[in-house]
Amino acid sequence: MVRTLDDIGDVRGKRVLVRADLNVPMADGVVGDDTRLRAAVPTIAELADAGAVVVVLSHFGRPTRGPDPSLSLRPVADALALVLGRPVTFVADQDAAGAGAAVGALQPGSVAVLENLRFHPGEEGNSADFIAALASLGDLYVNDAFSAAHRAHASTEGIAHVLPSYAGRSMQAELAALGKALDNSEHPVAAVVGGAKVSSKLDVLTHLVTKVDHLIIGGGMANTFLAARGVNVGKSLCEHDLKATVLDILARADAAHCIVHLPYDVVVATEFKANAPHRLCNVHEVRADEMILDIGDAAVEALGDVLKTCKTLVWNGPLGAFEYEPFDRATVALAKTAAALTQAGTLVSVAGGGDTVAALNHAGVADRFTYVSTAGGAFLEWMEGKALPGVVALETGDSA
Repeated sequence: MVRTLDDIGDVRGKRVLVRADLNVPMADGVVGDDTRLRAAVPTIAELADAGAVVVVLSHFGRPTRGPDPSLSLRPVADALALVLGRPVTFVADQDAAGAGAAVGALQPGSVAVLENLRFHPGEEGNSADFIAALASLGDLYVNDAFSAAHRAHASTEGIAHVLPSYAGRSMQAELAALGKALDNSEHPVAAVVGGAKVSSKLDVLTHLVTKVDHLIIGGGMANTFLAARGVNVGKSLCEHDLKATVLDILARADAAHCIVHLPYDVVVATEFKANAPHRLCNVHEVRADEMILDIGDAAVEALGDVLKTCKTLVWNGPLGAFEYEPFDRATVALAKTAAALTQAGTLVSVAGGGDTVAALNHAGVADRFTYVSTAGGAFLEWMEGKALPGVVALETGDSA
């Protein structure tokens, strides 16, 4: 059981360490996408409004040799202040004493951001000394970064065993949505799994066939499944060496009474580029010099009919090469169907992963799904059925 801000009690005058994910795209000091900053606002604002001293912890990028000015969180702190609509103090001191003095000078209701935690080797090493240094800065700990929950780092896992620990609003919403999608889902459940390679999602597929009623395979992965079933996929992206693995997944699905849906008509072209000359054909009519770049209209219509029979949908990965028109049509069409069913109240739809979010935004329906997760690796590991260290720590951490 994870405790939330509803369980935290009076925080007036207390120092609350909030692990957020401020790892946003940045170019020339300007944030390219502030989605993660906006996701952190409810928790930070709620605590600050209640009189807490809010100290935000985060990583930024992948520094390899200690402090790197190009990966400082200073400009991100400025961007966070704009999104929050209140001042944000940036704490540049990287030693416990200096940071402690800076935090100690803050007044109730203040918000501060510490410098990039990955400047310290103890962060990724989850070292006891660094955990103690972080813990000395706060009275309470709130994890609001589901997207980093798959990492057992000092600020995501270790500190939860030292301070009284809670889930922030974003983490709370994510866990509730994911629980409803697979762990406590209403059946029938469908999963859309796309992307380039089966090899990158073997654990996902193996886990999902035991959890869902319908598994819809798209992207380059569908080519590998088709080839394993003896279909000639021409020069399509395909992992021919995974035939035995795919057949094993199909056998597991059959044993679990999970129906695997593969396209029976596809869009093919001889070039992989936007608006390349293309044609629609049956999967058994792909020529040797052609590649499959999208699912066909009849298959998409059939998949839409499948979703109409379902109560829950989990989506990870596009159906085709959605970055290039017109090979985005299947993804857009099925996404719109899922969004319409969600809005009609007949489908709980949860999606996640970078390409998936981009595809749903491209289709203009991201805000019409029940929940769209911006987490990448954490969402994928959740789909694999793995325990996430950052979540487990909240369940088993300090409860003083």
